[in-house]
Amino acid sequence: MRRFSQKCILFFLCFVMTFLTGCYGKLPDLENHTLEDAYDNEAVVFRTIYSSEVVNLNYLVTSSAVDTAICANVIDALVDYDTKGNIIPGLAESWESNDDFTEWTFHLRKGIKWVDYNGNYYADVVADDFVCAAEYVNNAANDTDCQYMYSTGAVVLNAQKYYDFTSYVLKPDDYEEIPEKIIPSDIGVIAEDDKTLKYILEKPCPFFTSVLSYTTYLPVCRKYLNEIGSVFATDNEFLLYNGAYILHYFNPLEKQIFVKNPTYWDKKNVYIDRIENYYDADALSIGPEQYMNGSVDKAIISPDHLDEYMSNPKYAENIHRSRPDSSFSYFYSFNFEPLFDKRYEPDNWKKAVENLSFRKAVMSSIDRVSILKLYEPYDPEILLNNTITPKGSNSFNGKDYTSYGKLAYHAGNDSFDPKKARIYRDLARLELTPKGATFPIKMLMPYNPSTEGGKQEAYMMEEQIESTLGKDFIDVIVTPGSDMGFLLSVRMAGKYAFMKCRWGADYEDPQTWTEPFEDDGDYTFWQLSDNSEIKKIHKKWREQIDLASSITDDNDRRFTEFAEAENIIISNAIVVPFSIMNGDGYIMSKLNEFEGEYSSYGMARQRYKYYKKHEKSMNLEEYDKEYAEWIE
Repeated sequence: MRRFSQKCILFFLCFVMTFLTGCYGKLPDLENHTLEDAYDNEAVVFRTIYSSEVVNLNYLVTSSAVDTAICANVIDALVDYDTKGNIIPGLAESWESNDDFTEWTFHLRKGIKWVDYNGNYYADVVADDFVCAAEYVNNAANDTDCQYMYSTGAVVLNAQKYYDFTSYVLKPDDYEEIPEKIIPSDIGVIAEDDKTLKYILEKPCPFFTSVLSYTTYLPVCRKYLNEIGSVFATDNEFLLYNGAYILHYFNPLEKQIFVKNPTYWDKKNVYIDRIENYYDADALSIGPEQYMNGSVDKAIISPDHLDEYMSNPKYAENIHRSRPDSSFSYFYSFNFEPLFDKRYEPDNWKKAVENLSFRKAVMSSIDRVSILKLYEPYDPEILLNNTITPKGSNSFNGKDYTSYGKLAYHAGNDSFDPKKARIYRDLARLELTPKGATFPIKMLMPYNPSTEGGKQEAYMMEEQIESTLGKDFIDVIVTPGSDMGFLLSVRMAGKYAFMKCRWGADYEDPQTWTEPFEDDGDYTFWQLSDNSEIKKIHKKWREQIDLASSITDDNDRRFTEFAEAENIIISNAIVVPFSIMNGDGYIMSKLNEFEGEYSSYGMARQRYKYYKKHEKSMNLEEYDKEYAEWIE
């Protein structure tokens, strides 16, 4: 899952200009439109406090989780999700595919409307709105973050070719050969009539419906887009809405107000009338007090103060953990093509990292459960991830993907084993010394200083590895990376020996978890290694991935073969699996998150639809009971 944008500065400048000219002003007059119910005395209001501001309201362009929290609630997709993660009808009331999953036809429900920020009707939602979105996203001039979703996993006919041609039109001097000319109508997204939409794919994709909850597959009204031009989505007034809520008021660094969409097709399942989000840079520190005095209905508890609040019965009665987030996986990557400074001895590192015993020594020396107490002090094992693909993110006929084949062994076993680590260490020393490696091996391990807990985690990792393997064998060098552009300047630049990485699912299929290790990946650079053993492992993995992805008519076989590919990476210690995401950690909230939509990818968990506001927050005991019932 890519999470990077270079358009943010432009949008921010646009926002500043708008703010200074007063266009955001006071709350618009409520007369002459249909939103009164959301503001009456009987309205159900849910209030939060936040510290990370939205940068881009253009849902066809952004992929930031902060930004998508907006569009997830105001723009509906073709499909929806229930509380267990099952795909259910959304804007499409039904769909079908051909036998080989290369053509998917969706039938839009009647009565779906586009409305403006005041709730006034603008147009009906029609199939061409999805065609327009595909043309917009795949036009390189629009510089969309997640255009790749039309060519990764699901490969929409001619989408990438159109993107390549429009890229050439923008910068012809960058191309030695002129790409094939593709026009918008060549893209395999077709409106057969107002209510019938067809996607034509270049290869079979049995999981295509799970792709559709991504921002780039959301609809946009062509007439409105042409009418509004470059002002589209520069603020809430220049958007149309078809979702459960309307962003009725939006003043960055002040507040956001969502109101229930009175024309929404499924408004019977929208129980909260108004959502008010208030900005405060100190939201994390003041949130608990704000919750206790009734100012807000949700607050996140800082890990640094969790024990303090839990020791106070008045607070503890309202605190529970949030559901762990299996849409993201953290793992530590070895770098097989180091490009860091010579003082860190990249040539010596390269000799070491090419040795399997060395990699396994490092892998076995890390006590992940101990480190995870930084984020989950009471039950750190719930975050532990022994595989790259998180448990619970994919299943078939009730069988979890991580229980397939040899992957099941890794899923059920902690790699931490100090005794084995020292055995691997001794083997590595014997194997590396004749190859000219010198000890201690310097292992450059940068961390992201803007990530909460990153510094503490890095130093805990250093202490564990060095104390287990010995400082005469390995010298872990912890250093902060840049807090601006960390990924570009460190990981993508290859300026590390060993570092924490993450990947997020783009759709519901094991294939999405293979992408960091593909030939165009920038996580381990193992594909660039000239070492015969690493090349052999990579070739075996590549052949296994090709086999697995070719199986589209038997999910049991498909999962088995993908599990074998993941086993190749883990058993050869190409990366060290670490954890899943901690969600919001510990919280106070008058929402029961098990009532809301769920999926292990996409935006479903960011939506307020189906939620009811409760009188008080659950405590930890109440949460554990609800969680146990949910996972059954």
